[in-house]
Amino acid sequence: MFLTRKHLPRRTVLKGLGAFIALPWLDAMRPAFAAPAPAPTRMAFVYIPNGVIMPAWTPVQDGPGFELPRILKPLEAHRDDLFVLSGLAHHNADPLGDGPGDHARAAACFLTGVHPRKTAGADIAAGVSADQIAAARIGGDTRFPSLELGCEESRTVGDCDSGYSCAYINSVAWRGPASPLPPQVNPRLVFERLFGSGDGPRDPAARARRAAYRESILDLVQDDARRIARDVGPADRRKLDEYLYAVREIEKRIQNAAANPPQFTPDIDRPAGVPLYFSEQLKLMYDLLAAAFQGGLTRVATMMVGREGSTRVYWELDMSDPHHSLTHHQGDPERIEKVTRINCFHAEHLAYFLSRLKSVQEGDGTLLDHSMIVYASAIADGNRHTHANLPVLLAGRGGGLKPGRHVGFPRGTPMTNLYVTMLDRMGVHADTIGDSNGEVRGLTEL
Repeated sequence: MFLTRKHLPRRTVLKGLGAFIALPWLDAMRPAFAAPAPAPTRMAFVYIPNGVIMPAWTPVQDGPGFELPRILKPLEAHRDDLFVLSGLAHHNADPLGDGPGDHARAAACFLTGVHPRKTAGADIAAGVSADQIAAARIGGDTRFPSLELGCEESRTVGDCDSGYSCAYINSVAWRGPASPLPPQVNPRLVFERLFGSGDGPRDPAARARRAAYRESILDLVQDDARRIARDVGPADRRKLDEYLYAVREIEKRIQNAAANPPQFTPDIDRPAGVPLYFSEQLKLMYDLLAAAFQGGLTRVATMMVGREGSTRVYWELDMSDPHHSLTHHQGDPERIEKVTRINCFHAEHLAYFLSRLKSVQEGDGTLLDHSMIVYASAIADGNRHTHANLPVLLAGRGGGLKPGRHVGFPRGTPMTNLYVTMLDRMGVHADTIGDSNGEVRGLTEL
């Protein structure tokens, strides 16, 4: 058999005048006659702040065929792609003698399972987060060991919660006990980090040309893209076209946000390049995360929908009350309804992200099939600051997961047991994470 297809290295990139775009997995990256390589598993942890209205979150039935409660209704199209997990807890987010500060403890404990040191000074101490344990083991296989994204700016020094440092409420990713990794909240900067070459062109004339013409990233790599398109088959050309189209659409939305800066900032101080409307910012961040997974730029990520204790005002929902104060509803039905609507709003955007992952064909499935996406909070009831029976979703089929069920674990099961299990399914063995005492069962068997 005479083969004309050229073999492309897995790390083939498009380059040009300071731009750098990694390519998604293409058939041409597999040597002739080689068996198809299994798609890599991706892992993301999406954090929602201030807890949820649990009666509108928790399904009544266990197992398959459960009815999605109101908050989870926006995820109806993805019912078969997700688990609702009940009974998980973060005991180390409890006071344990340290008094107030549940919001700071929740965020710091979320992926570490460690009770943070109560301090507003430089002597912060938490633990190593699950995402960074994975990044340390498999991060060398990708351009970025991990990606930390967020949607709300916050300072990292000073007292932000009853004697706890702002570093705790602003980060869920911790490279070490004293090394939080604050998320990047500006979509433009995330885009340039992912698809720029870092320092840009070194030649002054080239830098000047790029600044003068304000080219699209894709304009800068079009010659490379055309060359590769000529050398691959029709299916790969379609994949390449779809990926580059998605990158360009993200770029256009970021450019539009920069060209039309906010005329007012009613809830938070937005850095330049952040869209006026939170919904657009959140969608952009989800799109950038999906593109990073699709392009093989990283396999590990965290996303903070808001910082813990968030006081964001949801103008898009015709509300003027800050999120955090609403969660202290003291049983007021009107305030409970507002918090429920915010919870639904967040779920709608998660559905957007899962649809984006599901739209990307990869190997024998989709990008969602090859992912494990945790969507959760380390606070259950925001009114009482509880950290047991947490709101937790797990989406995707990466690592052999068999979703489509509501699974209840014994009440008080450490949330970190879920992380140990997920890392094991990625081929990363962790004896313990924080307060873990084993693995959870029932996620890979029907």
